[in-house]
Amino acid sequence: MKQLRILLANDAQDDCLLFKEVLDGFHFPVSFSTVSNGEQLLHILGKKKRLPHILFLDLNIPRKNGFDCLEEIKSNEKLKTLPVIIFSSSFDHDIVNMLYQKGAQCYIQKPSKYPKLKKAIHQALTLTLMGEFLQPEKEKFVISSIFI
Repeated sequence: MKQLRILLANDAQDDCLLFKEVLDGFHFPVSFSTVSNGEQLLHILGKKKRLPHILFLDLNIPRKNGFDCLEEIKSNEKLKTLPVIIFSSSFDHDIVNMLYQKGAQCYIQKPSKYPKLKKAIHQALTLTLMGEFLQPEKEKFVISSIFI
């Protein structure tokens, strides 16, 4: 299996470390990197020759929030096929619907417990990889700790 390139856009260092710990527990090769703000994210994506396979995007990142980043990614010819998984602690049905319409792959409501976080990330990776990076049906868009 080839190495899976994962990029996390999140400004909370604790979240990044926990995310890395979860990925280290999976049994497949992963290349993991992080960015801490939206401007840095878009700059890096614009310069990379090899894009990540998946982007996990927090909505509340500084210098350009996740909403704006998603919109720019999905309107850019080079980036629009990049699977974007929203990774947020908040949950609002209207926002979730808007993110689905704007082309996000999945929406993970950040679980507070490690086993649920691990299961949510694994589920998002599986859905994305098995679906050949297509957006799932709306019923499968949200991965919430309530359902895990």
